Amino acid sequence: MSWTGRRHAFRAILAGPDCIHPASVFDAISARVAEDLGFEAGMFAGSVASLAVLGAPDLVVLTLTEFAEQVRRMTRATNWLPLLVDADHGYGNALSVMRTVQELEVAGAAALTIEDTALPLPYGNGKLHLLPREEGLGKVRAALAARMESELVIVGRTSALQAGGLDEAMARAVAYAEAGADALFFTGVASLEQVQALHEATGKPIILGGTDGEFSREALAAAGARIALQGHHPFMAAVRAMQETLAALRDGTPPKALTNQPSAALMRQVTRKDDYTAAARDFLGERT
Repeated sequence: MSWTGRRHAFRAILAGPDCIHPASVFDAISARVAEDLGFEAGMFAGSVASLAVLGAPDLVVLTLTEFAEQVRRMTRATNWLPLLVDADHGYGNALSVMRTVQELEVAGAAALTIEDTALPLPYGNGKLHLLPREEGLGKVRAALAARMESELVIVGRTSALQAGGLDEAMARAVAYAEAGADALFFTGVASLEQVQALHEATGKPIILGGTDGEFSREALAAAGARIALQGHHPFMAAVRAMQETLAALRDGTPPKALTNQPSAALMRQVTRKDDYTAAARDFLGERT
């Protein structure tokens, strides 16, 4: 499916009646697994990007180039999975946001979030700070102006529920919605009533981070949420599996005795080996 087709599919999720849980993905294989399992969309978080690319915590030390290249690897490796990506603060000011949108658009992202948090964390504090409201609005407007294809979904994200309270979150959400943001992303939601109030005030579909399963999908959908993240457990599980396997091998366990290995059929599927075999036959004249 083309990038445009994936963006259409993501917009259909936002326009639909349901709330979905996207797959947290971080590389080509994880994105393919999510696609094969039938997830409606994938999510590539900034925190997971920092872990996967740098092996670093979520301190926004990853560069735009590194982030966009990882997005490109995932979209190239999949056939139809729409990918929502966390573009953090846009890697700088509003002009940097424009560059960020351009890079992620050509990398195949279906949707991206731009947030109004002061990132990286300022010196001497370590606490969450909001950008001035006008600066956050300027970033959303810059993101909308920079996209080349109108189907690319621009999501305005605010941390105001955590750093400023519901009234401030409402004011920012309304401003971002009026500027033309396609959806709104919130973290720190404490109740379904908050979700409903934000949805009704803006008329925009809501995306939630860190719900951790405390609300049902049906209740979230009724309140106006269309996407709810569940955390980033796949990457964490992969780290544990890798550590346990390496530890077992280091301790002398024979490779054939390992019990947590994927089947040959699964590896054939996630590497798309049959596709490569067919291409070798068709274009290299190889007989298989």
